[in-house]
Order: sequence, then structure tokens, then C-alpha cells
Amino acid sequence: MNHIGENVVRIEAEALRALADRIAGPMAQAFNRAVEMIYGCTGRVVVTGMGKSGIVARKIAATLSSTGTPALFMHPVEAVHGDLGMVVRGDVVLALSASGETEEILRLLATLKRLQVPLIAMTCDEIPTKPARESSSAEQNSSTLAGAADIALDCSVAREACGLGLAPTASTTTMLALGDALAMTLAEKRGFKEEDFANLHPGGKLGKRLARVEALMHTGDAVPRVTPQTRMPDVIYEMSRKKLGVTTVVEDEKLVGVISDGDLRRLLEKRGKDVLDLTAGECMTPNPRTISRQEFAAAALAMMEEKKITSLIVVDNGGKLEGLVHLHDLWGTEMM
Repeated sequence: MNHIGENVVRIEAEALRALADRIAGPMAQAFNRAVEMIYGCTGRVVVTGMGKSGIVARKIAATLSSTGTPALFMHPVEAVHGDLGMVVRGDVVLALSASGETEEILRLLATLKRLQVPLIAMTCDEIPTKPARESSSAEQNSSTLAGAADIALDCSVAREACGLGLAPTASTTTMLALGDALAMTLAEKRGFKEEDFANLHPGGKLGKRLARVEALMHTGDAVPRVTPQTRMPDVIYEMSRKKLGVTTVVEDEKLVGVISDGDLRRLLEKRGKDVLDLTAGECMTPNPRTISRQEFAAAALAMMEEKKITSLIVVDNGGKLEGLVHLHDLWGTEMM
């Protein structure tokens, strides 16, 4: 059984190596044209496929959408019963069919031509390469879908990983990888950045790790604050009232220090009740750790863990107090 499993993976790995060689070689021009066509698309990429190819098509549409290229999946059967209305001029259709002869896909061709919507095909029949000036006779050996497409991409495999050579295995793997190759190339071309990814993934653990500090921090009256002249009894009251275990010390809206529960305990151990005669300016820790509101929550967590602190003060470039993020706020993001 182990040998069978190993063999399946090796067959699919070899299919991917062959695909990479085609992208770097004979299919390079077609691949680059597909990237340019999608990049210049003013609408969406409508991805379609039937059966196993349809499952892969759904994943490709999802990957494109999550990396900056608006895309959707269109079921070919539903399309001929009204869903073709979702395709409009300005869109690009990406059609997946292992054989290139899937009847449900071929039914769409006439409408796509009428709408003048560009068509990119992914098929597993070996697509002949030809010089630009050569007649269309070279296309006669291609499948119907590949021959009708504006750009045909070759996902052919030497063999399927199925022992019977029937179940789509290596072929669907190459289709999926080629879809990822298109999506990642487009993301790079668009200059898609980590913050863009975060904006498109607000849900789940990944989205929470990519949340910004500004989305989690306490602001306004929720932030404990005193002045350097505030007497310690009032400082203790402010800390207790805001329940964050710390207070900021602010002068002219700028952060000048902090006093934490730990600072207070250490002062009481050292000076006893005399602490109550002091001011916040005399008890504070100057130049505390701060963070920008634009930083990721993960960066705030890493800083707290490194410095063994429970709060970070949020300030702007000029040192003006903007908020406070507490370790408990990050616990709520499920990062811990």
C-alpha cells in the first residue's frame, strides 16, 4: 500500500515538473499572454469547468479573488439555464476541460463569441505550438475547446496516477498548479502586498493574525491617562476604573510615561504608604514601549512576548497618544 501511495505522488510530481518545463519553454508565450489578458480585464475572471475540473475551477476562482483578481465560478450546466447572464463584456472566461470536448462547456462557446468575451482554455490534450503566421491547420490536432480559445494552455500529462489510468489525478493536479501559477503571477504583477491580503481575509485565524492594531486598540475615554502632576491616589483610581492594569502619563497630548500594576507594587514594597504622597511624574516609567496603529496585531503580540509586558501604547509619528492595546485584546484574536 505504501508503494502505491508513493507511486501516485511521484507520478503527479513528474507531471508538475513537465508543466514547469512547458511554462518556461514552449508554453511561455501563451502563459504570458494569458496573464496580460487577465491583468487587462476590466471585469471579472469567470472560471468554469465540469466534474473534477469544475472542483478545480472553484478553487482557482477562489485563489484569484483572494489575491487581488476578481473572479467567480460559473457552473456550465447552470450557465445554459440562465447563469450566462453573469458574463458580460469586459470579463474573461477561463474554461477547464481535461479532454477539451466536455459537452457542457462547448455549449457556451457560441454565446461567448457573440458577447465577444475572451476565452482562455486549460485542457489536457497536447496543444500544438505554431509560428504566429502559420495557418490554423496546426489547430486541427487540438481539442474543440483549445481550438476555439483565444489562448490555450496545455495541462497534458504523460499518464494519470490512477492504476486504471481513468480517474483524473495527475491531470487535475496540473490544472490546479497552473491556476496557482496564473494567480501568483498576477498578484506579483499587481504589486499585491501583505496588507492587501489582510484586507481580503478578515475572517478566521489567518485574518485575525493579520488584523491591525487600530482594529483592536482601546481609544478615547477607554484609555487610562493622567498628567505628570496627578497625585498617586488619583492615579490608582484611574487604573482601577479603566481595568487595564496600566495608565498612560500624558502631557500636552504626548506620551511621556506609563505606570503599571507592577510599577505600583514595586513602589509600595520600597516606599510603603509614602507612595501616596508622590505624583505620576515621580513614579512613571519614561519612554515606554509603543507601537503604530498600522502595525499588525501579530507584531504587537511578538513585542509583548519579547519584553514580557501586557500593554503597548499606540502613538502617532509625533508621539501623540492614540490608544492602548492589551494582551487580553490579542487573546481574543485566537493568536495564542
